[in-house]
Amino acid sequence: LSSCTSAAEKEMGGAEQRERQYRAHRGFADRRGGVVSARTYFYADEAKCDQHMETFLRCIDASGGSSEDGFSAIKLTALGRPQFLLQFSEVLVKWRRFFHQMAAEQGQAGRAAVEMKLEVEKLQEALANLGIVTKAESQHWFTGENLGVSGTVDLLDWNSLIDSRTKLSKLLLIPNMQTGQLEPLLSRFTEEEELQMKRMLQRMDILAKRATEKGVRLMVDAEQSYFQPAISRLTLEMQRRFNRDRAIIFNTYQCYLKEAYDNVTVDVELSRREGWHFGTKLVRGAYMEQERERAAQIGYEDPINPTYEKTNEMYHRCLDYILEEIKHNRKANVMVASHNEDTVKFTLRRMMELGIHPSEKKVYFGQLLGMCDQITFPLGQAGFPVYKYVPYGPVNEVLPYLSRRAQENRGFMQRANRERDLLWREVKRRLLAGSLFSPN
Repeated sequence: LSSCTSAAEKEMGGAEQRERQYRAHRGFADRRGGVVSARTYFYADEAKCDQHMETFLRCIDASGGSSEDGFSAIKLTALGRPQFLLQFSEVLVKWRRFFHQMAAEQGQAGRAAVEMKLEVEKLQEALANLGIVTKAESQHWFTGENLGVSGTVDLLDWNSLIDSRTKLSKLLLIPNMQTGQLEPLLSRFTEEEELQMKRMLQRMDILAKRATEKGVRLMVDAEQSYFQPAISRLTLEMQRRFNRDRAIIFNTYQCYLKEAYDNVTVDVELSRREGWHFGTKLVRGAYMEQERERAAQIGYEDPINPTYEKTNEMYHRCLDYILEEIKHNRKANVMVASHNEDTVKFTLRRMMELGIHPSEKKVYFGQLLGMCDQITFPLGQAGFPVYKYVPYGPVNEVLPYLSRRAQENRGFMQRANRERDLLWREVKRRLLAGSLFSPN
C-alpha cells in the first residue's frame, strides 16, 4: 500500500481528490487476491527492482541463445514503484476523458475514438471559455508540422500535447473542468520519488537495448486496469524508439476490457502515421475477478466486458483489425496468445482470406508449455511461427499458476481428452504400420 501512495498524500492527505479507480486501497493492496494466473510483483526497494531487471536480462539472453526469433516477457511493476504507474495512468485517463467531453460538445459522441476530430477553432474557444488557457496561449499548442494543420485535432494530436505539457513528474497536469485550470495531480514530489520514476524508465531502456542486441522481441505484459494506461503509454514510447526497422517491443492488449478496441485502433493509427512497426500480443486477460470486485467495492464502472461471449467478440474484432493492417501495411505484427481453438481457426481463415502467408512471420501463435499441444504442433508442422510460453520459478508458485490456467480455459479437460485420443490413435496407426518409433 505504501509503495502506491505518494509522500505528499501521506503527509497532507489529498487521496480523496484522486479518481477512485486510481487511489491506493488497503483492501486491494495485496494484488494477488483472486489472481494466481499471473505473477504479482511487489515493490520492496530499488535494489529489488534491479534484481528483477537482472533476471529479465538473463531471460532475454537465454531466449536469444535458444532461437533466432525468440520472445521474452517482462512486467513493469517489477521495475519500479507502482505509485508512478497509478499517477501517470490517472493523468492519461483524465486528458483522454477531457478530449471525449470536448468531442461530445462538438456532436461527436458515440464515434470510435480514432474517428473523433475536433475543430481547432472551437477547441481553442472551449479552452478559453473554461479559463484553462487563453486563445492566444493555446495557439502555440496546435502548431507544428503535423498538429492542427488540417484544422482539426484528433486523439493522437491530443495525446501528443501530453508529452509537451506534462513532462511526466514535473507537471503531471490535468484539466479540471470545475475550476477551469490545469492543475497538478499532486502538490509536490520528493526528490526520491523523482529518482524512482527515472530509474523505472532507465530499466526499461536497458531491457529494450539488450533485446535489440540479442534479436529478441520484448513483450510487455498487461496488468491491472489502474496501472494499464501508463504501462501502455510507456510501452508505446519504447515502440516509437526501438521498432523503427522491425517489431522489437510488443504491447499487450487485454480483450476483456471494454476499451480494448479503441486502444488497439488508436495505437495502430499512431504507428501508421509515424512509420514504425506495430507489435502486439492479444490476450483475453488474467485479472477479471479482482477487477470486478474492486470496481464494485470502491464504486467505479466495471472495466470488464459483461460476458465471456463479449470478450470473445472483442478479441476477434481487435485481431481482425490488426490482420487487415498487416494486409495493407506489412509493418504490423501480432502474437495470438490463446488456447481457444475457435480463435486459432478464425485467425487461420482470415490469414488465408487476406493473403497473409505464414512464412512472412507477421502472425505468431502462443500457448503455455504443456498445454494444447494438439494446437501447437500442427501449427508448427504447417509452417506457422508458434511458441510455447515457459513459466519459471519455485514449484509452489508455478503449479498454482498452471492449475489456474487450466481452470480458466473453458473446455480444457475436454481438449486434454481429445489430445489423449489423438495420441492413442497415432500409436495404433504406427503399430499397424510397423513404424512405432518413426514419425513417417
